[in-house]
Amino acid sequence: MPKLHRDIFTEPGDVDPDTLANLGPLRPLAGVWQADKGVDLNPKAEGPERRVFREHIEMLPIDPQTNGPQLFYGLRYHIHINTPEEQITFHDQVGYWLWEPATGLIMQTIAIPRGQVVLASGQAGPNDKIFSVSAQLGEATYGICSTAFLDRAFRTTSYRLEITVQDDDSWSYAQHSVMIVEGEKDPFDHHDQNTLRRIAGPTLNPLAQILARQGKKTD
Repeated sequence: MPKLHRDIFTEPGDVDPDTLANLGPLRPLAGVWQADKGVDLNPKAEGPERRVFREHIEMLPIDPQTNGPQLFYGLRYHIHINTPEEQITFHDQVGYWLWEPATGLIMQTIAIPRGQVVLASGQAGPNDKIFSVSAQLGEATYGICSTAFLDRAFRTTSYRLEITVQDDDSWSYAQHSVMIVEGEKDPFDHHDQNTLRRIAGPTLNPLAQILARQGKKTD
């Protein structure tokens, strides 16, 4: 675990405004991505259901974020998923990927419109091509929070997501969420996997765009 700062108020000085240059392991994820062969295994009354899905992900650099002495660089993301047989949205998710260069702390925030939020964490070096984040139910930090219905009927007890960056301008993920389904004896491993390919390159974060228009350097 990263050490906690003793001085909790003083913000870092001379912050580089160029997020893309400071994203570390998240840098390859910046841009717009798409795939048509994702696989989801989810619980149903008649047994586990396997679905093939289409996925579209936007990863947009945000301005540097300070938390007192902490300094984060990150991406704001939106995931939209549907299936070949249905036009209605199968899954919608928004959040942030954040990296703290000083400690190697990496975080993913998750919010889905069924009433669930997650803050997951891990550790990664600036050039790591494989990294993961996780969260546990009941933790005061890096935890999972759900509606009363989801907590009763489909209680998510743990979450883990592993990212693998490829050399061909693509990246893959394997996501596992362990769930306690009401009426079932054994926990259910709800998992998804996919390989995304780039369809558009990254943009500069808002402050870097302003400085570029003014002809100022961002370093």
